[in-house]
Amino acid sequence: MLQTVDVGQRSLESYRGVAPDGLLDEGFRLGRELRGIRVLHLNATPYGGGVAELLRSLVPLLSDLGLVADWKIISGDDDFFQVTKTIHNGLQGRRAGLSETARATYRANAERNAAFLQERYDVVFVHDPQPAAILPLRGKDDARWVWRCHIDTSDPDPEVWSFVREYLADYDAAVFTMAEFAPPGLPIERREFVPPAIDPLSPKNMPLDDLTARRVLEWIGIRLDRGLVTQVSRFDPWKDPLGVITAYRLARRKLPGLQLALVGSMATDDPEGWQIYRDVLSAAAGDPLVHVFTNLSGVGNIEVNAFQRLSSAIVQKSIREGFGLVVSEALWKGTPVVAGRTGGIPLQMADGIGGLLVDSVEECAEAIVTLLRDRESSLQLARRGQERVREHFLLPRLLLDDLELIAGLVAARPVVRPPGWEARHDPVCGMAIPADPPPVSEIWNEQTYVFCSEACRARFASAPERYTARPQRPPGE
Repeated sequence: MLQTVDVGQRSLESYRGVAPDGLLDEGFRLGRELRGIRVLHLNATPYGGGVAELLRSLVPLLSDLGLVADWKIISGDDDFFQVTKTIHNGLQGRRAGLSETARATYRANAERNAAFLQERYDVVFVHDPQPAAILPLRGKDDARWVWRCHIDTSDPDPEVWSFVREYLADYDAAVFTMAEFAPPGLPIERREFVPPAIDPLSPKNMPLDDLTARRVLEWIGIRLDRGLVTQVSRFDPWKDPLGVITAYRLARRKLPGLQLALVGSMATDDPEGWQIYRDVLSAAAGDPLVHVFTNLSGVGNIEVNAFQRLSSAIVQKSIREGFGLVVSEALWKGTPVVAGRTGGIPLQMADGIGGLLVDSVEECAEAIVTLLRDRESSLQLARRGQERVREHFLLPRLLLDDLELIAGLVAARPVVRPPGWEARHDPVCGMAIPADPPPVSEIWNEQTYVFCSEACRARFASAPERYTARPQRPPGE
């Protein structure tokens, strides 16, 4: 049998006063309708990445609402995870192809994991490409299967995408972070667009007083009497940690004494991370102002929480990104962000809030200098970003989106919404938009569309056919 991940108990009511009440009330209502529904979340690792962090909070909340929710992980040998990393990079745009040996390794491991999945569920969420082949190799039973793709697959390597695509035809729905991320020729008719979210009550994001945060960072060797910029991410080439070091050193010419912390996580399903980690250590060697930490050297959620609170700015210089939850994490703590203009990052920093978006190493360096020299303006940006996170990127909103999808897949009748929460959806980014306050809107073909931001409205207005031609949600969902 597949390994079940143990999770703690969580209460949706504990988010009262943190997340918008409308989200919580609607979550409770849908939860009552779905009590007893058996749900499985299936992925490749219990720690070290954004998916694992989400599931550690999401699964116990589903259980709190009365659903029967499990989280299981697949297993694999080293060769399998080398292959799945190649597939991940290929789906995200790297042109590398896939050898016959790699294909055989993927299928052999998938067959073994498919045989280990013996339990029956009503809805199965399969996260990313690692476990995607389990459905066709095992069979659906009477369950509804959802492929939840967290990466940007808009321009995949054709050979890699052709291989993965073969395993997706029987899925009942696919979920992407944004509409633009859906790959060409996706063989799944129902498509949902659901950005991820952060858990404001998790150890990484819960309130942490300034004195405790200072003690935590001073304990591991960070001086807080001088400026500090931090990037928190996996050691991954798409996060461009070497570019961050270069940008930091350019900024330090104007900000002498500035420190850089690179705080990375290592995961069991990411063998490439070790080589990137070694490259980072080499680039930082001999520079006492550059600090490199990992989850394997004692830097965990509390330390990350402290870094994101006390840094002068958070850097997320991704060159390709699924979403980049660390942006919302930093903004939630009131810290300004310098981030790559890619993937879901501009969605979090829409309409010029939260910090500065950049497209190059040089722009990154200048943005760091700008934010650190004009603290009043940068903190204003961060405060506005914090409110955007509260409205759109906290866990109860993601929970509601998942409950809506589950209800749509299993219900014999339409979901009837009460007054006070009209969960209309932004046609560009897919997020649920509350009726209060009045959202940004646009009329096209005599129909009103609502948006989470002026940026999404402008993208819709530039090409409305793009966002109205794809399959829509069934009535009542």
